[in-house]
Amino acid sequence: MAEQAVAEGRSPRKQQQRSLQTKKKLLDAALEAFSENGFKGTSIRDIAARAGVHHPLITYHFKNKEELWRAAANRVFSKFSASLLAARDAAEGQEPRQRMASMLRAYVHYAARNPALHKLMLQESSRESSRLEWLVKTHLQPLSKAVVEELKLLQESGIAPPGDPALLFNLLRVTSGGILALSAEIKATSGIDFDKAENVDALAEMIINVFLPGRD
Repeated sequence: MAEQAVAEGRSPRKQQQRSLQTKKKLLDAALEAFSENGFKGTSIRDIAARAGVHHPLITYHFKNKEELWRAAANRVFSKFSASLLAARDAAEGQEPRQRMASMLRAYVHYAARNPALHKLMLQESSRESSRLEWLVKTHLQPLSKAVVEELKLLQESGIAPPGDPALLFNLLRVTSGGILALSAEIKATSGIDFDKAENVDALAEMIINVFLPGRD
């Protein structure tokens, strides 16, 4: 196969690069389509059209639509978790409130750059499904457990408001992501444009001051 590719002027390395580029296009298009129209409202042909490829290429790279959905979701949520961990590690050695504030800023800025993150969750959260179960077990529960433990320490120090730390975590993430998921409506209603970095910064600082009112 490799010899045939070389004979036809197509090196295996270039073929592999083209294959990776096509796969990235498909994942980007799939994430956009699934976040806008949901799993049932999205067709393979729609994703192919958005990616600018022939639809048989999708079944070449992915077994079926469910596998493509998981691959797209895994991509955006893995990068999301990595950005939070990087923010936490960068704040290592700082006071507890500063560490959480660093993670919240990373959360808000990632959600602003990737609106599909919360739109995808909103699409899947309306009903029980194997996809929601997979998303919770693979990405949401591990993140929730880690942040809840951090919030418990902040509550014990009087930095975060008292109450169920799991509920507080969900208030934080829904406030952060929900506002950005409604960015088009908020821009029309209030004139706040989250395409502007200063507005994203202002949102992050307001969330930090509201949910972490105490000081180290």
